[in-house]
Amino acid sequence: MSQRLITYLAATPELQQLSRTAGQLTAMQRYYVQHATPALARSSHVQTLEGHTLTLAADNAAVAAKLRQIAAQLLLLFQNGGYEVTGIQVRVQVAAPPIQSDPAPPVIGSAARERLNELAGGLQESPLKNALLRLARNKGRRR
Repeated sequence: MSQRLITYLAATPELQQLSRTAGQLTAMQRYYVQHATPALARSSHVQTLEGHTLTLAADNAAVAAKLRQIAAQLLLLFQNGGYEVTGIQVRVQVAAPPIQSDPAPPVIGSAARERLNELAGGLQESPLKNALLRLARNKGRRR
């Protein structure tokens, strides 16, 4: 962290508490990722610690059900890690899927176009020949 940010976070008791809480949650998340199965670590995370109750957020209902099944084991895991946790709560928090842009159309190189033309040249008039010629002319552009 930059020195200015550290100075700012130490400026008031409220910001100091916020900084401590964020640091604790970050440490708990790292601990969770290290000790949970890879599948659970990818699809859930430490959300809050209120009092001594830890809240885990699950990406979907199936993950939440699994976390509820192993809540007692997770509780012991965090307690053995030195965290004062007496209860675990699980919430479903569906993450919005990332917006995916359309992939760039494949570009057909000149050598591939030549081979397609050669292949089409050896065929009789047919839908296949026409499709190969269109593909060779297309050069990967979208219609």
